[in-house]
Amino acid sequence: MVSQILSVASSEDSLISKFKTFLTNHFKFKDLGKPKYFLASTPMDSTKQLQLDAEDPLPDPTIYRRLIGRLVYLCITRPDITFAVNKLSQYLSNPCSDHLIAAEIVLKYLKGTIGHGLFYSSQADPSLSIFSDADWAECPDSRRSIYGFCLFLGTSLISWRSKKQHTVSRSSAED
Repeated sequence: MVSQILSVASSEDSLISKFKTFLTNHFKFKDLGKPKYFLASTPMDSTKQLQLDAEDPLPDPTIYRRLIGRLVYLCITRPDITFAVNKLSQYLSNPCSDHLIAAEIVLKYLKGTIGHGLFYSSQADPSLSIFSDADWAECPDSRRSIYGFCLFLGTSLISWRSKKQHTVSRSSAED
């Protein structure tokens, strides 16, 4: 019997080493190293860097603008695309073919995850949880950071935000 395990990464090598030792002691185990491919559906290709002044402008930018407007509307019930749509909306003034291709990837993601959306359960635990994250100067054009948060009531998402900061931060701890 063949089973595959993808372990959770850690920034501490000692924890990874202990986990591998545990697996070796309890199972027939072979470390294949870092994965080359990870099967997951995401609304945006993380390896693709979009540029503000890219070549190959669209002959009719209204097609791109309408598509992004519709995606912004979809963000109301599909917060999983908010970051990607936020990123794509930064290129409304001068969209190019790379921007349109990235927007089409969001459409393919939506088609593949048509059953996803917001769910509010009356049986859920009424506790509040909030999660936040920020990148640090990831925008190649302005070097400004993007931050975001998600607020849950039990297991139900009730508020979220993703926004580019107005100023350039010197660290990810600044706002």
